Amino acid sequence: MSHSPRLLISAAHKSSGKTTLSIGLCRALRNRGVDVQPFKKGPDYIDPMWLSAAAGKACRNLDFNVMAPSEISAYFERHAADADVALIEGNKGLYDGLDLDGGNSNAALATLLGAPVMLVIDARGMTRGIAPLILGFQSFDQNIDIAGVILNNLGGARHEAKLRAVIEHYTNVPVIGAVHHDARIEIIERHLGLMPNNESTEAAEKIAAISGAIAMQVDLDRVLEISGWQPPKLRHISMAGAAGEKPVRAADVRIGWARDRAFGFYYADDLEALQQAGALLVPLDTLRDSRLPELDGLFIGGGFPERFMLELEANAALRADIRDEVQNGLPVYAECGGLMYLARSISWNGVTRQMTGAIPADVVMHDKPVGRGYVRLRETDCHPWPQQAATGSELPAHEFHYSTLENIGAGITFGYEVLRGQGIDGRRDGIVCHNVFACYAHLRSVGAHNWAERFVTFVRHVRSGNRQTDTAAATCGRAAIC
Repeated sequence: MSHSPRLLISAAHKSSGKTTLSIGLCRALRNRGVDVQPFKKGPDYIDPMWLSAAAGKACRNLDFNVMAPSEISAYFERHAADADVALIEGNKGLYDGLDLDGGNSNAALATLLGAPVMLVIDARGMTRGIAPLILGFQSFDQNIDIAGVILNNLGGARHEAKLRAVIEHYTNVPVIGAVHHDARIEIIERHLGLMPNNESTEAAEKIAAISGAIAMQVDLDRVLEISGWQPPKLRHISMAGAAGEKPVRAADVRIGWARDRAFGFYYADDLEALQQAGALLVPLDTLRDSRLPELDGLFIGGGFPERFMLELEANAALRADIRDEVQNGLPVYAECGGLMYLARSISWNGVTRQMTGAIPADVVMHDKPVGRGYVRLRETDCHPWPQQAATGSELPAHEFHYSTLENIGAGITFGYEVLRGQGIDGRRDGIVCHNVFACYAHLRSVGAHNWAERFVTFVRHVRSGNRQTDTAAATCGRAAIC
């Protein structure tokens, strides 16, 4: 066959259950001995964590905002070639997107990758009306191969029978599965979507329950058939897509990364990019470790530190160690939740807890999102990392935070001008303090914006200067000491 087996799971609209279905399919197929490579469309950390756990291999994000179509295609083919089947979970509805022409929609991704679509429909309260819904999705773009539907949240056997009869009578789309409503397979939702599985001690049991339900109510043989999968003896997949991997530089710097229940938002390719740039990644548990290991740099990604602020505060020894190391010049990069942890305190629901105090600011949580969605940034002269991107070029990223910073101390500089989005204050993002660079924006190390390589280069530079060079302050001509 010309390309590796693939299937895109999309839905008629958001919150139709496609993530639960995708998790169940990944594990159910894996239980059959099928090697599944999961992908997730768009900027997302939580769904990929569940998909990774279900499939047993790192989920990969495909994002039109930060990747050119050619980059998406090459990236997909490279990782799909290493698996039996690639399963792509879409975001929102099949035709939803920011552009009027649908250029960044799930449908556009399906077209780009030549992937058939499995349409998930939340069928609660529906009977005959499901037919025009399916027909409308088919006729809206006849280039999209809607190869089957999976009905979700059904009310029982009678409801299922009615829907199957209607769909068979009015459409030519096969029903590949019919999943009845079952509270046991629901995953708690939060403002970012599903609850992160790194917080849940019952994640393995939940995945097992979901996959069991999917295996019983979805025709897995048809799913594989639609994807183009063939038994190993009949399959021949070109491995040409594996080309293009960057050579991995021998590790010469030690970079810690917070990996625990409070912090877990990392893209797999970002971590790989750090390693390719010469970093040895050293895991850090901010809830349990009392001291930093021997490090040249530190990366603290996003998460929900507010939900663990009592435990984070209780680990006073680590907080003090991080603060001391920052003041001694340790290079640190922090995104969103990491920024919050580096601040003096977090206030939420009338309770205030002390954090590391490495950045002179206080975090206040709010009931509604403060910054949400895609952002566009432009680097300022105060950005501490070595310049590799074209001067003045726009940097695409994303943000999703319910917090603001208050009581920001004097002497703080900012590495980003916010062209679109909220950032710290609607105009600026990227706090520069000592050798810390901390922002609300989440970056992706792709294309011309390889932040991972730049950070590792910065860590290497600071280490060679024995942490005595305040690059940001020297560059922008203003103090960046907190």
